[in-house]
Amino acid sequence: MQRIILGGSRIFAAVIVLATAACGHKAEAPPPVVPVVALPVHPDGGNGGSESVSYPVEVTARYSNTMSFRVPGKLIKRNVRLGDSVKEGQVIAQLDPVDAQKQLASAKASLDAAEHRLVYAQQQLDRDKAQSEANLIAANQLEQTQDSYTAALAGRDQAAAQLVVARNNLEYNTLIADHDGLITSENADTGQVVAAGQAVYGLAWNGDTDVILDAAESYLGRIAIGQAAKITFPALPGRQYEARVREIAPAADPQSRTFRVKLQMTGTVESVRLGMTGDATLLPAGATAAAPTADATATAASATKADTGANAPNAGGNATSAFTLPATAIFHQDNHPAVWVVTGNDSTLQLRAVQVSSYTDHSSVVTAGLHDGDIVVLAGVHTVYAGQHVKPVRPLFDGEGNVDGPAPATPPPGASRPAPATPAAATTARAPANPAAARVAATQSSAGAQ
Repeated sequence: MQRIILGGSRIFAAVIVLATAACGHKAEAPPPVVPVVALPVHPDGGNGGSESVSYPVEVTARYSNTMSFRVPGKLIKRNVRLGDSVKEGQVIAQLDPVDAQKQLASAKASLDAAEHRLVYAQQQLDRDKAQSEANLIAANQLEQTQDSYTAALAGRDQAAAQLVVARNNLEYNTLIADHDGLITSENADTGQVVAAGQAVYGLAWNGDTDVILDAAESYLGRIAIGQAAKITFPALPGRQYEARVREIAPAADPQSRTFRVKLQMTGTVESVRLGMTGDATLLPAGATAAAPTADATATAASATKADTGANAPNAGGNATSAFTLPATAIFHQDNHPAVWVVTGNDSTLQLRAVQVSSYTDHSSVVTAGLHDGDIVVLAGVHTVYAGQHVKPVRPLFDGEGNVDGPAPATPPPGASRPAPATPAAATTARAPANPAAARVAATQSSAGAQ
């Protein structure tokens, strides 16, 4: 009888343990909301894949040159300084002219001597001709006189040419502005001995003003001669200037591997100074994108029709507009490109097929499948899945300032935030099972003792 009672006690204790364990089991919590980098998208200014391209630019004169002396010498005088305006024919610098003046005087003396020799040779030739006609001199003597006259004539011409060179050398000791313009650099100081051709000043001509930019080879297809552009300068806020592409370099720079593009500014540019930096927005060149394929169009159309009712406010958008997205935003759906779109009030992800008209190293142009205001995931497209609850956050650098990282998920109003699990909490959750286990152990010990 005692064994039956002990057996019943063991069964009762086991039932209590199982009931306690069943009561301690909790339902699994819903998956947490995952932050994703996403932003609303808006159509570009152009259609059919055309987009505005912006580049940093610098203002330069259309024509400029370095000014230098054509002869060597010691620089003794400078009449202009950096930033001064000069007129054509204005004397801007001068070398020591003493040596050039001496050479000019020597050339004049040589010419005078040559002219006297020529006069004497001419008189001697006239006398010998008269004597030769009277048979008073030999024929070879007349020939010698004629040779002396010819040499004297050549000597006179040579001396005259040397005088011109000496006079030019004296003039070359004075540096004169060839055009109206602005002094942009000073490369020599007073008292310095300069070589022929050594730069002394930099001169930017007055007249047309250019802005220059360096374009990567992947963007050359979007730039054309005559293409319109809008120029803005941080130093001139609120002002916008018009320009047109004037020249595209036929070869890339050997070091940067970029192509120099020159734009001519039009209209009034009095406030624009040489060397100012700004931004040039090249407007679409007018080239239309290639016609979409039938498969891509059908896929994009089916994806648009399958969109949920949460996108109804965007249904009025222009489906043929072009959207420029980062290259990291493009995923795939079967064999077609696609993007992740945040839909619904619960911020769930939907994979939507799109049509891409062009790809570059950093961006892609979507021409079908998106609407104005759609929230598109821009990064991490390989780590999410359809139907996942997400929280869109701004990129680290999006033109609106920096953010330290994604904000924590905010619970709905009235709901309490679950406390994080800790070792202490886990121990407390297992505590209700411990008394029953202790009673079982105590019962088994007492039975064994008996």
